[in-house]
Amino acid sequence: MPKKGQSSRGSSSKKKTPAIVSAGDVDDSFIVFTNSKTDKKPPPPKPTTAENAKDPGQKAAAGPDGSATEDAPKRPDTRTLIGGSSWTGKLPLNMLSEHCQKQKWEKPEYTMSKTPEGFSSMVILKSKNPKTGETVSLPPFKLPPDHKQLAVQPSAVEARHFAATYGLFRVCNMRNIHMMLPPTYRELWKGVFQDLKKDDVKHGNGWMYEADPFVAKREREEAQASAAKKREAAQKPKAKEGGEPGAGNGHVPRVGANPGKGWSTVPKIDMGKKTRTEIEDLIRKHAVWNPYGHELSTAEKGNIVRDLSGLGFKASHIDEAVAYCSDREETLEWLLIHVPEDDLPTWTLPEGYVAGISMASANFKKEAAVKRLSMAGYAAELCERQYDTHAGDEGRTAEALQRLLMHGDEIANAMLASDLASVTLEPAEHGPGLAVWEEEQITLEAIYADRYKRPSRDVTQLRLEVVDTLRNNNTPRRMSLQVQRPLAAAYPAAVPTVSLLTEPTLPAYIRLSIIRKVAQQAESHFSGEPMIFLIVDWLEANVFDIIDKPCKLRDVAAVSSPIAELGTFSAPRAQNRPKKRPQRIDWRPDTPASQRLLAAWTARQATPAQQKMLNVRRSLPAWELRDDIVYAVNTHQVTIISGETGSGKSTQAVQFVLDDMIKRKLGAAANIVCTQPRRISALGLADRVSDERCMAVGQEVGYAIRGESKQTFGTTMITFVTTGVLLRKLQTSGGSSADIVAALADISHVVIDEVHERSLDTDFLLVLLRDVLKERRDLKLILMSATLDADVFEKYFARDGSVGKIEIQGRTFPVKDFYLDDILRKTAFGSSGKQSRYEDSESEDVDGGDDALIANKIQNAGMRINYDLIGETVRQIDAELGDEDGGILVFMPGTMEIGRTIDAIRSIPDVYALPLHASLLPQEQRRVFPAAPRGKRKVVVATNVAETSITIEDIVAVIDTGRVKETNFDPHSNIVKLEEVWASRSACKQRRGRAGRVRAGKCYKLYTRNAELTKMLERPIPEIKRVPLEQLCLSVKAMGVKDVPSFLGSALTPPASEAVEGALVLLERMGALKGEEMTALGRHLAMIPADLRCGKLMVYGATFGCLEACLSIAAILTVKSPFNAPQAKRDEAKQARAAFAKGQGDLVGDLRAYEEWSSMRGPAVHQRDVRAWCEQNFLSHYTLNDITSNRSHYLSSLKEIGFLPGQYHSSNVDSQKTYNAHNSNDALIRSLIAGAFSPQIARIGFPERKFAASMSGTVELDPEARTIKYFNQENGRVFVHPSSVLFDAQTFVGSADFMSYFNKMATSKVFIRDLTPFNAFTLLLFSGPITLDTLGRGLIVDGWMRLRGWARIGILVSRLRSMLDEVLARKIEQPEIQLADNEIVRISRRLIELNGMDR
Repeated sequence: MPKKGQSSRGSSSKKKTPAIVSAGDVDDSFIVFTNSKTDKKPPPPKPTTAENAKDPGQKAAAGPDGSATEDAPKRPDTRTLIGGSSWTGKLPLNMLSEHCQKQKWEKPEYTMSKTPEGFSSMVILKSKNPKTGETVSLPPFKLPPDHKQLAVQPSAVEARHFAATYGLFRVCNMRNIHMMLPPTYRELWKGVFQDLKKDDVKHGNGWMYEADPFVAKREREEAQASAAKKREAAQKPKAKEGGEPGAGNGHVPRVGANPGKGWSTVPKIDMGKKTRTEIEDLIRKHAVWNPYGHELSTAEKGNIVRDLSGLGFKASHIDEAVAYCSDREETLEWLLIHVPEDDLPTWTLPEGYVAGISMASANFKKEAAVKRLSMAGYAAELCERQYDTHAGDEGRTAEALQRLLMHGDEIANAMLASDLASVTLEPAEHGPGLAVWEEEQITLEAIYADRYKRPSRDVTQLRLEVVDTLRNNNTPRRMSLQVQRPLAAAYPAAVPTVSLLTEPTLPAYIRLSIIRKVAQQAESHFSGEPMIFLIVDWLEANVFDIIDKPCKLRDVAAVSSPIAELGTFSAPRAQNRPKKRPQRIDWRPDTPASQRLLAAWTARQATPAQQKMLNVRRSLPAWELRDDIVYAVNTHQVTIISGETGSGKSTQAVQFVLDDMIKRKLGAAANIVCTQPRRISALGLADRVSDERCMAVGQEVGYAIRGESKQTFGTTMITFVTTGVLLRKLQTSGGSSADIVAALADISHVVIDEVHERSLDTDFLLVLLRDVLKERRDLKLILMSATLDADVFEKYFARDGSVGKIEIQGRTFPVKDFYLDDILRKTAFGSSGKQSRYEDSESEDVDGGDDALIANKIQNAGMRINYDLIGETVRQIDAELGDEDGGILVFMPGTMEIGRTIDAIRSIPDVYALPLHASLLPQEQRRVFPAAPRGKRKVVVATNVAETSITIEDIVAVIDTGRVKETNFDPHSNIVKLEEVWASRSACKQRRGRAGRVRAGKCYKLYTRNAELTKMLERPIPEIKRVPLEQLCLSVKAMGVKDVPSFLGSALTPPASEAVEGALVLLERMGALKGEEMTALGRHLAMIPADLRCGKLMVYGATFGCLEACLSIAAILTVKSPFNAPQAKRDEAKQARAAFAKGQGDLVGDLRAYEEWSSMRGPAVHQRDVRAWCEQNFLSHYTLNDITSNRSHYLSSLKEIGFLPGQYHSSNVDSQKTYNAHNSNDALIRSLIAGAFSPQIARIGFPERKFAASMSGTVELDPEARTIKYFNQENGRVFVHPSSVLFDAQTFVGSADFMSYFNKMATSKVFIRDLTPFNAFTLLLFSGPITLDTLGRGLIVDGWMRLRGWARIGILVSRLRSMLDEVLARKIEQPEIQLADNEIVRISRRLIELNGMDR
């Protein structure tokens, strides 16, 4: 609808056309839109005349009242115009208004300009001081001139929404709210606007993107005023002295004592002189500028010189820096490190600066020459000595180094003597062989055209055309050859000096090998004739042969330096041993192997044991459909088998297929892999099917789970595996779709069981297999579901061919249901009036037929888990069964609830209670299958692992709480919640069926009929829609997929695009991805079956010498804290946890408690005493055992991927020295936790300091805990969860100014949990990129965390961090490398421990 005072688009009213102003003359601010009540309303539109209606351009006739008739085209509403017809979310205009309202700013106003191209608008933000009434207006948010055309929109409405989006980006760019924008504006946010921000930050304009632009404006004005005063003060004494060149140096000085509240309250960093000197020495040894050899254009150099001159650097210094650097940032870093401190701009220096020792050498020319020479691979120390020997002649030094490389010390020294004797024989312009050299240059330029460069008279550079067909998929390698004319002898009688300019992916000894081989080839074959063309031609043909077979290390040892190789060059990727690809299936029938299998199978059928098993199998419903199943599998590439509980689908279908292949004399081709969602299912089915075939596990039937495998190559034909194991097999196959197909070459059938559960791994596997089936037409896929709703799977695979379908009816004995009201009647629970132990009640009315007493009991018992009621129910079932055999299965949502249930029923006589959940070791899980000891009643308390796939034969009664724990993730708030929710009705049906497997049973449902109908979903939500996707996206990347969103979009149920995009952003911030490529860290994290943050922590632990501690913390995070907090003793429990933590944070406290418990386990301490100690310290014995189990799994995984040696053991002395020397270093562990959790970081905001008088003088008071505030990037203010040991903290260890957290949850507030405090140097070493505030106020980390301090400290730590990242990458690529004594790791550790100080 048109607004009041405006005609609709279809209106026939004719208005006077305003004069059109040319685009160049448009005033962008002449129209202001406002919502002020004092604004005058425009007059109503004039009625449309008949004459107007006759306008031939009119598309719709106007009615008598001037409005359009029904034939007029309907004007789209604003929501459709901005977001599209399907958009139901918020619009940019509303989002900006809401943001301004939350910030207590005035309503945004919009300018409007009309140009021939369309409409253009800008937003103006205002803020009113509530005390003074003063209103501050910001200048309109303008796009840069070269992007101004983006703001031009077809209509005024679209222009305002564009302006609102850009305004929102300017103040909210650090948050992920773009996920809530319409698609067009979301793309602008992620694309153009982000590029504009990067460009502005690059040029020192990061202040434009502050969250509070009014504070940024005030700070900038104060900084400029302070700068002006300091400039005047600095120029006065120099003016008296007559002035000097460069007197204006530093004209953008550091902010004075009052830089504004935004910076005055942020943490301050400093660095001890000794520590700083050590870091400078490291950088001098290892750092390389412009490692990829990027050459700046003249225009780029000019821009950098102008930009940095404006920041106070001397033009002569900048001119020198740009010769060595690749961009503005690197040039700025080079200047801050190399320019003497007394010549640096004032803003770069610390407060109270007194000129001190400069890192840079006095001879810039020498230092630059030595760095250039060492880039070829020569040791820097050797280059410096040779440079001094040759009187600072870089060309003659390069010649001498090449002679030393080719001929060794003795011959080189002899040649050096003659070289020195000829140094002054001829002027350079008349050097030997110059005429021949010049003539050859003309020829080379004609031949190579743009591949030819000549930086100087005596130096030529030629870009090589080389393609590494073996390793890089025909991708050209960036490689150039630099050739220098021989200076001490005539060319071409003497060989020129050569060096290789390439990406630093080759170690120094390989570069030197190439130089040596080239020089030897030229000396022996090309000497005496112009040879550069011949050298290039030979090198292009042989360079990769040299890389494959370089010189022996001793051949280049005289000039190489292992320390230079470590720091200067990126470590090459570890050359993985070529994987042995499985052989393709031989589908020829009647082979000798197939004949032997048929004969053995036929003979076995006649044995009494096999006949007995066949009789058991014949009783299953699946047996009646064995021919149908075999026919469907043989005639379709994809078959779906649906079968209810007890149908025998899981045990029988694979046997039917195998027996059919054996009978058709194709037994040798059979290799059936059957996936299971859980380890216990794979183990149980392998045991059961082996028994039915009268063979031992590991022969014809085997299994493979994480950390354990039992199968025989060439003999095992059915293998039960967890879904993760099969995915791991595909992940490690090589990374391309062809590799994945090849990895399944020897598999004839893939069976995915329990596909209805829709786990993340299952959905991922389905996407991969659908692509594999197109390439492998002989591969058969069988999907097995416990529910009869296969339509969704049929549609997914039907597009590639017909799908076979088999439905098997269940075979269960009758099961009688008892709901909560029935249970209360049977047990008479609540009649005694005793206080029952139950979780927070959730009362609910019962159905209409129940009396008031039962209704009251239900209300008292509640709908949450009531452990006393469970105990009474077990007692009642045991009494009803009497002397009859039969077990009880209790379904609980999690391990904690399992522990509490076992505690509740332990007092019942003759009960044999066993836990069952995924965290138990396989041998512990198997304990549930045998019968209970004589005279005992087996009670298995399990999570949903017991719902399907496993059969505990003697179960006759099921107690179902109807609850399950699910992970739910909100991509908008980036909050993960592990919630206890109602199980689905289909899941409860599976649970019920467990009671009727062997005889008629009973199911006791601890919920009402009404809850079952109204609160339970029919089926569970697919996991891919409700969990974070970082691990999945990384796994997809690990398989060589470039476009992850498109790949996951082809899933059975595609995840939300916001969740995928957010996951990829987080992976890049974590260091697992760099652009589109995986990093070394990412490749390892993809292989570790753990949360990415836990995997990263374990990698850090192995690198920094505290592996055992990091393993334990990762296991604690995977399970939960071992501490219990009973409602009645919550304060005591918190004090017990705090006693272990000692202010170090939640995770370090949990670690130390676990370590103490672990040290008590053994023959020296009785188990009863250990349990008593646990109770005394509020520790859960069950949780501690779960942590130990998970810890073992993680240790096995690190060995499997080769990150740890196979012989590693926690108690081994060598292991302790190499991997665990710093297990007790709390400061280091806290820092590694923070590094692993980044970017999950909160800033600690301390209140203003307060002091009090004392006998010894004035002392600073600790702030009250409630006055300390915490802030993160996404949510602003966040709150410490009350369960944390830091909830009441007034101070923090180690000068901590930041807090890392593992979990974030939203209730009434946003709470952070699992907290670890850490200091500023941890932030600098392990968090996001470091940028400089060019107003001299300090550093900005990861785009939002501020630190006050000297700019040079930030650059030094930034360079140290890049070297540390390189060391970590090398460790990850080559795990056998030991870093215990590595100087980079050592000084990084010291920086963390001492917070930058010397001691």
